[in-house]
Parts: sequence; structure tokens; C-alpha cells
Amino acid sequence: MNVKMILMLTLKVLGIILGIVVIYVILGLLIPFIPVSAKDDGQKKEIPVYIYTNGVHTDIVMPVKNDLHDWSLAIPFANVKSKRTDYKYIGIGWGDKGFYLDTPTWADLKFSTAVKAAFWLSDSAMHCTYYQTMTEGDDCKMIMISRDQYKKLVVFVEKKFDRDQNGNFMLIPTNAVYGDNDAFYDAKGTYSFLYTCNTWSNDALKAAGQKAALWTPTDFGIFQHYK
Repeated sequence: MNVKMILMLTLKVLGIILGIVVIYVILGLLIPFIPVSAKDDGQKKEIPVYIYTNGVHTDIVMPVKNDLHDWSLAIPFANVKSKRTDYKYIGIGWGDKGFYLDTPTWADLKFSTAVKAAFWLSDSAMHCTYYQTMTEGDDCKMIMISRDQYKKLVVFVEKKFDRDQNGNFMLIPTNAVYGDNDAFYDAKGTYSFLYTCNTWSNDALKAAGQKAALWTPTDFGIFQHYK
């Protein structure tokens, strides 16, 4: 194979990669506009749930404790730096472990982390953050859901946690937390450019019978349905 043939092959490969990226960006911008409508189960909407984004990762924020579920039993307050026990809400998000631990903001993104995350090459994690209060804004939207919808949401979220032989969530020992109120746990599944942290949050909303995008890799795809 001569130099010309190698150059032509390289250009073809680069062209294919560029084409895939362009198609992905276009689909990532258009498909989220296809809505999945909320399902009204006829019950009173009495449980507040929040959709929150830090600009990179989207979390589903739920009451720490009510008569249906107590998240502090499986995600102990003792596992966060503050050790406080008076938090009222817990935000949970699924995503790539490397992305979570190494990329709290876009400015921290490394090329190696992005490649591993995009192409099914690393493990996943659950990011769990306790909050005292929640404030609605461009980055945080509140929805009210029924008791049955909340039960379905809890089941969906819990299924994504990896468990040890005793059935407990598996804490990831790390100092790479974002504050004194969060912790990371091992999770099931593999992150990719087709299934991101925001895709998971979007699916969580679907599981709870709430408005969502047909598919989205971004937080924008979710939040546009809650303007």
C-alpha cells in the first residue's frame, strides 16, 4: 500500500467519523423535540419531584423520606462529609464513573475521559446529593406526581444501583465529591453517546408517567418540555 492509498484511506475514515458526529448532533437536536406526553393516572398529585441540572449532569430530586420510601436507609447520611441528618431532599443521577469523578464542570473534561465515556469503555456510577431546600429556576423544575407514579420512579431509580452480596448499595470511596453533601455509588449499565446521564433522567421521567423527550442526550432535551 503506497502513501497515496494510505492517505485516501485515512481521509475516508475521517470522513466517516465526521459524518457520524454530524448526524449525531443533528439527531441530538431534533429528536428531543418529539414529546412523550404525561400519563394521568387519575390520582392526586401530592409528591414534589424536581428535575435539576448542574449544566453537565441531570438529577432527579425526591423527598428524602415519606411514608412510601426512605432513601436514607440505603444511602446513609453518614456517607456524605457533612454527616448532617436534617436534609429534606435527595438528588440522584446515573452516569459514567470517570465523567462524574473527573468532570464536575465542562472545563474539567479530558479527551481520554470523553472517549471512554462515549464508546462504552468505562464503568457507571450513581451520584447522590442531599439538599436542605430546592429552589426553582432555569436549572431546576418542580413537578407534582401521584403516589403510584412515585412508586414507579423509586423502582426505576433503585434498579440502576449495583448491590453487594447483602443487597446493599455499593459506596465508591473517593474524595472527588462535589461538596459536603454528596456521595457516589456503583451502578449498573454502561454510559455511551447513545445513553447519557440525561438519557437516563429522561427515562426516569417516562417511568413516572411524566412529560419527556422521545430521546435526548442533553439536559436541554428534557427542560424544553418544562418551560
